[in-house]
Amino acid sequence: MAQVYNTLSKKKEALKPLDKARGKKLRLFVCGVTTYDFSHIGHARTYIAFDMVAKYLRHKGYDVFYLQNITDIDDKIIKRAEETGENTMKLSRRFEKEYMADTRALGINSITKYARATSHIKEIINQVERLLKKGYAYKTDDGIYFDISKFKEYGKLSGRTTQQAQDATSRIDESDKKRNKGDFVLWKEVIARSLKRVYLNEPTWMSPWGYGRPGWHIEDTAITEKFFGPQYDMHGGAQDLIFPHHEAEITQMEAVSGKKPFVKYWMHTGFLTVKGEKMSKSLGNFVTIRDFLEKHPARLLRYFVLKTHYRSPIDYSEEILQQSESELERLDEFADRLKSEARNSKSETNSKPTLRGVASATIKIQNSKLAFAKAMDDDLNTPLAMSILFDLVREGNTQMDKGQLSKAQAKEILAFLKETDTYFGFIFWGKEKQAVPAEIQKFADQREQHRKAGNFQEADALRLAIVNAGWTVEDTPSGYKLKKLV
Repeated sequence: MAQVYNTLSKKKEALKPLDKARGKKLRLFVCGVTTYDFSHIGHARTYIAFDMVAKYLRHKGYDVFYLQNITDIDDKIIKRAEETGENTMKLSRRFEKEYMADTRALGINSITKYARATSHIKEIINQVERLLKKGYAYKTDDGIYFDISKFKEYGKLSGRTTQQAQDATSRIDESDKKRNKGDFVLWKEVIARSLKRVYLNEPTWMSPWGYGRPGWHIEDTAITEKFFGPQYDMHGGAQDLIFPHHEAEITQMEAVSGKKPFVKYWMHTGFLTVKGEKMSKSLGNFVTIRDFLEKHPARLLRYFVLKTHYRSPIDYSEEILQQSESELERLDEFADRLKSEARNSKSETNSKPTLRGVASATIKIQNSKLAFAKAMDDDLNTPLAMSILFDLVREGNTQMDKGQLSKAQAKEILAFLKETDTYFGFIFWGKEKQAVPAEIQKFADQREQHRKAGNFQEADALRLAIVNAGWTVEDTPSGYKLKKLV
């Protein structure tokens, strides 16, 4: 049985749906983007990781409903619209469209439902009304706030006490109207606060308390309550959302429903830094997904992300990326060699693998598959799974060199790689073949003929001609490969 690390309990737990009557049905919610700018590779780190999580759980037989919100109304969106002079909602829709294009380009297609905050204003208002009625919220002349002193278990996810929340400088709403510094806004009353900001394109909705808009945290619990009810199985997001965002979600939903746990398993991805520093436009190290994909294939980013455990930090640099590219090329060469072995009808008779060799290869393949599955079931330990995969690459190449890998075994390993790629998405997915110009292909074929005939001077001259034309040729056990020079 698969187990995952639960941020709430601070330990690994066997994965079992919250409601036993639901069988293997799992409800997963992951916090989506705030649509005020292009998504960056830090976002990609989280969304690739949870794309893999959802797909792997489905591979294990779970029926996963994966819900993701879109924060399409927020202070950041309004501020950006004011800076650019663009209509707030048009700007939000534009960057939502860009985000969707980025996810498609990265092979992120496991989400069952996207839910915009602005499409759930009715549900948000309803939750705020119930929190007011139960005495957990209070009204001021600039909005409605949650009183964290009323919720005795506040801080149980992040490990912060109420006093520590008071002293925090994280994304907690500033207002001199609040009872406690750590209280967070549920509803912002825009008209009462500033007519000027309404004029400057701040969207509002009518509520029982006048015109306003939702706070950041309330949108997620309103959306998940609509689709999942007051309790569900799994909640994911980046590590920096633990406090105050996810802490506020627990506080709101358990207060309004009276039920706990709000979520059974909390999963969080580690930070992505660039050469040891947080991404920042001011530092000039801000890498958008779009910028990355202009230089590199999407499958490389998937591999780069997934070879690190989802809870561990990742440091990004072009040097580290080049290493990942070399590792991915090793996988490509191995897969191509397996394909050649699998379709070569003469391989079994010509290679004459011994019974002992075939049996040894069979044992190693089965052991690799079992060890791989064990690693993935242990909190999705992808680094260990990858090391097992590369051990299989090394062993498989050795067996093929010795002629000890049968055609059936080559097919078995290929099938295993294809199976893993249904959730990894970097071995075969997105492996586009570049169109090779006819002249380059002709040079490469001629060079191969000269090389096999021992005419190395002629072969070297053709290699130079290929390089001068902007390509490189590489000799591999399964034949030569042409690659466009960057």
